[in-house]
Amino acid sequence: MASSRDIKRRIASVKNTQQITRAMKLVSSAKLRHARNAWQAAEPYCRRLTIAISQLAPSCRDHAWLAEEEGEGRVLYVAIGSDRGLAGSFNVGLHRFVDDLLTCETRDYDLLVSGRRLIDYCRRRKYHLIGTLDDIGDHPDFKVSRRLARRLTAAFDKGDYAAVYLIHGVFHSSLVPEACCRRLLPLAPPTPEEVQHLLDGDVDDFILEPSPEELLQALLPFYTDTMVYTALVEAKAAEHGARMAAMSAATDNAREMIADLTLSLNRARQAAITTEIAEIAGGAAALG
Repeated sequence: MASSRDIKRRIASVKNTQQITRAMKLVSSAKLRHARNAWQAAEPYCRRLTIAISQLAPSCRDHAWLAEEEGEGRVLYVAIGSDRGLAGSFNVGLHRFVDDLLTCETRDYDLLVSGRRLIDYCRRRKYHLIGTLDDIGDHPDFKVSRRLARRLTAAFDKGDYAAVYLIHGVFHSSLVPEACCRRLLPLAPPTPEEVQHLLDGDVDDFILEPSPEELLQALLPFYTDTMVYTALVEAKAAEHGARMAAMSAATDNAREMIADLTLSLNRARQAAITTEIAEIAGGAAALG
C-alpha cells in the first residue's frame, strides 16, 4: 500500500487537474452558447432564402449553379476542423470521416482545410492539400465566410471544379459528435415536400418583381454566403459541445478519483494507527 504522503500528493495533483478541466468546461460552455446562438439566429434567414430559391429555380434550370447533376471534372472539398484537442472523439471522428470519404473518391480532387489538427492529419496522410484557412477562429465572422464563399463560387464559375463540397461537424447534442459532407455547388434546391415542411403547411404566393432570372441572380450569392456561414458556426458548435462534454466527463472522473484516493488515505491512516497501538500494547505487555 502507498504511504500517506504519496496518496496526499496524488490527491493534490488530481485536484489541480480537476480545476483545469472545470475551467475548460466553463470556457467551452460559453463558446458553445455563442456559436449556437449565431447558428440559430441565421437559421430563419437561411430557411426563407431556401424557400425563395426553390420557388425561382424552376424558371432558371439553365443556370450553372442549379444543375441537378454534377458535371465531369475535378471536385473541391472544404474541410472545417479544429485547432485544438481535448474534445473527446470529435477530432478522431472527423479524421476518420475524411479518410473514408477521400479513400472512396474516384474523381480527381483538391482539399482546402481549416484547423491545425485536421491540416496536420491531411498532410501526414498525403492528401492533395491545396491550401489552408487560418482566419476562421472560434467565432466565425460573416465577412470571413463571405470571402470564402465568393472564393469558392469564383473557382466554380471559372470551371476549375465540377462540384464543391463542405465537410464539417454536425451539432446534434453535446454527447454525439458527428460529421457530414454537403454539396455547396451546384446547389440542390429542396423538393416541393421539403419546401412544404419549411413553410409548416402554409405555401406562400409570391409576386415576383423584377423577373425570376434577375431575382435568382441576385439571391444566389447570398444563399451560398449563408450556407458557408451556417456550416462554419455549426462546425464550431459541434467542436465546443464535444469539448464541453469531454471536460465535464474529466471533471467527474477526477471527483471519483479523489473520493477513492481519500478512502485509500483513510485506510492507510487507520492501518498506521492500528500498527502503533499494537506496538504500544506489545511493549506494555513486555514490561509488565
